[in-house]
Amino acid sequence: MSTSITHAHATTPLTKIILLALVWLPIFGVISAVFLLWNQWVNWVDLTLLLVMYAICGFGITLGFHRMLTHKAFQAQPWLKTLLLISGSMAMQGPALHWAATHTQHHANSDEEGDPHSPLKSLWHAHVGWILNDFKPDIQKYAGAMLKDPIIVFVHNTFWLWVFAGLALPALIGAGAAQLMGHSAWFGALTGLIWGGFVRLFFNQHITWAVNSICHTFGSRQFETTDESRNNFLFGILAMGEGWHNNHHAFPRSARHGMSWKQPDPSAWAIWLFEKVGLVKDVVLISRKRIEARLRSEPDPTPDPVILPIPAEQRD
Repeated sequence: MSTSITHAHATTPLTKIILLALVWLPIFGVISAVFLLWNQWVNWVDLTLLLVMYAICGFGITLGFHRMLTHKAFQAQPWLKTLLLISGSMAMQGPALHWAATHTQHHANSDEEGDPHSPLKSLWHAHVGWILNDFKPDIQKYAGAMLKDPIIVFVHNTFWLWVFAGLALPALIGAGAAQLMGHSAWFGALTGLIWGGFVRLFFNQHITWAVNSICHTFGSRQFETTDESRNNFLFGILAMGEGWHNNHHAFPRSARHGMSWKQPDPSAWAIWLFEKVGLVKDVVLISRKRIEARLRSEPDPTPDPVILPIPAEQRD
C-alpha cells in the first residue's frame, strides 16, 4: 500500500492547515449560525437539515467507524458497510483507517504512555489538542489487517470526496427547499450549508471528542478497568450510546454499550434492528455471566481477544 495509507503526514504545512480547518471551520459556522438566529434567518428546513445530517454522520461514526470497523462488533452487508463508512467520513474526523488505528492505539494504551488522547495530560489535550499535536496514527501496526479490505481502502482513499458531499448535500437541499417556498435559492444554499454542514460538523466533532475527554474525567464507573473511563449520561444520549464509556472499556467488542434500560444506547438499537432485517450478522453481545463477574471485580471469564458472537438463544 502507498505511504499515504500507512502513515498520516501530520508534519506537512498542508496537513497543519487541514487540521486547523477541521477544528476552527465548524466554530466559525456556529458563530454564523448565531448571527442568523439573532436576525431570525432560520427556518424549519435548516433545523431539520441539522438534525438529520447530525444523525447520519453520528451513526456513521458510532456504527461504522467505531463498533463495526474498529471493534468488529458486527458484520454488515457490503452496501451497508460502505454507506456507514461514507457517513462516518462525512463527519470529518479523519479517514477511516486513521480513525480506526487511532482508536485501537487508545485502547491498547488507555490513559498510559502511548494513549493519543488521555486527559491525564490535560483536558484540552484529550479533547482536541492531540489532533494539533503532530500525532501520526500507525495504520500498519494498529489497523494493518484492514488494508486488505477493498471497501475500507476505497472509502479511506476518497475521504475528502465524502467530506465535500457532506457539505454539498445540505446546501443543495436547502437551495431546493428555498426555491419551492419562493425564496432565494442562493440564500437557502447558504443557510443549508451553515446548519446542515458547519454547525452539524461542530456538534459531530465536539461530541465525539468529548467521549475522549469528558468521559475519561467526569461520570460514574460501573466496572473496574485499568483506565479512567467513565459512564456519562449526557453523552450517552448526545453521542448515541458512546457515553457509556466505562462499559465500553470493560467490554470493547460489545455491540451494546448501554447495559440496562437506564443506559439508552441508540446505536445498539440500530444494530438490533439491522440484525432483525438481515442486514448485519455476527453481533457480539456480552453474556450475563461475564457482566456479573466484572461487577464482582473478578477476572473476565472470556477476555475479548477470544470473544465469539453469542447465539441469539443465549443472549440476555
